[in-house]
Amino acid sequence: MAVTTCKARLFGRGLLLALVLAGTQVSASDPDQEAKARLGQQLFFDPILSQDRTQSCATCHVPDQGFMDARDNGVAGSASLGDDGHSLGNRNTPSAGYAALTPEFHLKANGEYAGGLFWDGRANSLAEQAMGPPLNPVEMALPDAATAAERLLEKEHYRQQFAQLYGEAVSEDPQALYEAMADAIAAFEETDFFAPFDSRYDRYLRGEVEFTQQEELGRTLFFSQQFTNCNSCHQLHTSPRAERETFSNYEFHNIGVPANQQLNAARNSDAVDTGLFQHPQIDDPEHKGKFKTPSLRNVAVTGPYMHNGVFQDLRTVVLFYNQYNSRSPARQINPETGENWAAPEVPQNLSLDLLESGPALDDRRIDALVAFLKTLTDQRYEQLLPES
Repeated sequence: MAVTTCKARLFGRGLLLALVLAGTQVSASDPDQEAKARLGQQLFFDPILSQDRTQSCATCHVPDQGFMDARDNGVAGSASLGDDGHSLGNRNTPSAGYAALTPEFHLKANGEYAGGLFWDGRANSLAEQAMGPPLNPVEMALPDAATAAERLLEKEHYRQQFAQLYGEAVSEDPQALYEAMADAIAAFEETDFFAPFDSRYDRYLRGEVEFTQQEELGRTLFFSQQFTNCNSCHQLHTSPRAERETFSNYEFHNIGVPANQQLNAARNSDAVDTGLFQHPQIDDPEHKGKFKTPSLRNVAVTGPYMHNGVFQDLRTVVLFYNQYNSRSPARQINPETGENWAAPEVPQNLSLDLLESGPALDDRRIDALVAFLKTLTDQRYEQLLPES
């Protein structure tokens, strides 16, 4: 795969070289699937699918930064810039890591919606998600699938690979070629490169490392419904020691996140983001303000936080939750602003049954939770962890 100097600047050269050269990164049991993943790998790093040819998937999902946008973008990283260099999205770019394990959008037996890609769950699969950014006017900004198909057919190696993997006729149908492009990117995102499950937590479960006393306290608190209730939303499997835990049940909740005023000012917009209510299948106002529960994998190195990137520090996030259970005036202060926690952007539909379900936490327990969350960091990102 040819890599230009421009693209090499988007992420670490060492990891990029390893990604390009190490075939194990895109290995699969099915030879056709492996070939699709290799094609998807090339597409993931190719800016050809953006209007000005300046932006690829990897621009906003940087592999050596936890597959998130590591740029400041003038808004402290809370949202991504578009291909034109000035358009801003209104949501924090989710990490592409572990995204392949997200279930399809569905209604659960408990009456809660869950699953789907994007913060509002509107894409049912990785392939469907991959078809969004190239045609989004504030992202990669191509006018239509036909233009994307024309771009892909410019390169002989793409023409050959698409013909081999999807049939000779695929190049004659722009929509079919666009869908094939998305399918290949999805195949790449389904490889272990995006979900290695090799964090300190995973190694702890395998008996390869021991937790510190602080990490062990944090783990106990995290999985305790008596003390924190974190696992009510951030646990997929029933066992607290299950392997390949993604730390999300993918449900949608309104937890009272305030508007990101800095981002709104930069976008010159005060529009309220209603989250799940913007999903094309949802028309019940009861779901306004709800957003999908994200995986906590690599959470300590993929800030800023919440759907709008309103919080910069992971400890601030824990304190934000703790305010619902603490009567201490000091706990009603956002440490990043020095002022009271701002009001929820959408004040109705708050999941107070979950938010007000435990005792207030002291600093020792808050720090322990943060220490545990750091153990969910993939091994290759551990050098990015902030010092304690």
